Amino acid sequence: MTRTTGIRWHLRTRMADKGLFQTSDLVPRLAERGVHLSREQVFRLVTQPPQRLSMDTLAALCDVLGCTPNDLIEIVAVAEQVAKTASAGRRTAGGAPTGPRRTTIRRPEGL
Repeated sequence: MTRTTGIRWHLRTRMADKGLFQTSDLVPRLAERGVHLSREQVFRLVTQPPQRLSMDTLAALCDVLGCTPNDLIEIVAVAEQVAKTASAGRRTAGGAPTGPRRTTIRRPEGL
């Protein structure tokens, strides 16, 4: 069993708590704090957890929403069962492991 970590991103919930229901509402508020993002960037920031987030952007979001980083980001740990694959350890009659086979594509003659 392996243990992985991830995050739950609560930006949309914090926005709703402040009465902000459109992602475009954040654009001018962030710009007032020196964070200039396009509408598309803000939409992605609101609708999916960011893989990378600058400290300036995080600080601006916290200031706009009157919250702390802990209110926006929840760390979650998930225990995963590692499934064994059906092909693990399978071998051909000659003892060689099975796997992807290289394919050769031949064009018809005359082309």
